[in-house]
Amino acid sequence: MRILLSTAVAIASFTATIVLSAAPAHADGCYTWGRTLSQGASGADVTQLQIRVAGWAGYNSILATDGAFGPATAAAVSRFQAAYGLTADGIAGPNTFAKLYSLQDDDCTPIHFAYAELNNCNSTWAGGAVSAATAKANALQLMWKLEALRHALGDVPIYISSAFRSAACNSAVGGASNSRHMYGDAADLTGSPSFCRMAQEARYHGFGEILGPGYPDHSDHAHVASSPSYHFWSASNCGI
Repeated sequence: MRILLSTAVAIASFTATIVLSAAPAHADGCYTWGRTLSQGASGADVTQLQIRVAGWAGYNSILATDGAFGPATAAAVSRFQAAYGLTADGIAGPNTFAKLYSLQDDDCTPIHFAYAELNNCNSTWAGGAVSAATAKANALQLMWKLEALRHALGDVPIYISSAFRSAACNSAVGGASNSRHMYGDAADLTGSPSFCRMAQEARYHGFGEILGPGYPDHSDHAHVASSPSYHFWSASNCGI
């Protein structure tokens, strides 16, 4: 009896050791969520989630990154889940976080885009219409929307011909005086999909500004911007 009891205790102890030493999945040095998130939750971890699912806001919608998990965030999470073959319940739990971890690099950028791609003007992110920190933060959110757009287009390459510009760079290329490029939240896109296809699909991925063929000087690219404060789409050759 003592032998059996000792064996049982040893097994239990060994099992407990395994459970206690199991490390949670983590985000390659970027960010780790420590709880399941659903409607009613709030906090910085909700904001981090919103940044990553804002590209799944839905047609003509922009998801606020305000740290409050409401119906719009739940809908964006659900679309993200459906897009990647997960149970689309709008609740961000271990499976949703695991997919997000697999999609990001150590600096929190999505795996198919990098800060360097969005800044070939001024590597300090200074000199635009907002502070350098804000421009870089805007660029991060933009990249996550582009990651969603890329996936929705069939995971085909999207290239960025121009993104953040300082005021001086914007002036040098003849950009509009109020160009969203100076805010860090705009990008001109080329790549495998047609410009019209990119502009049309962008309507579903959180972009308030979409310009493409048919709009002056946009015959050779599709332009997208987060532009949270207004809506302006114009690509007449694409039916937009």
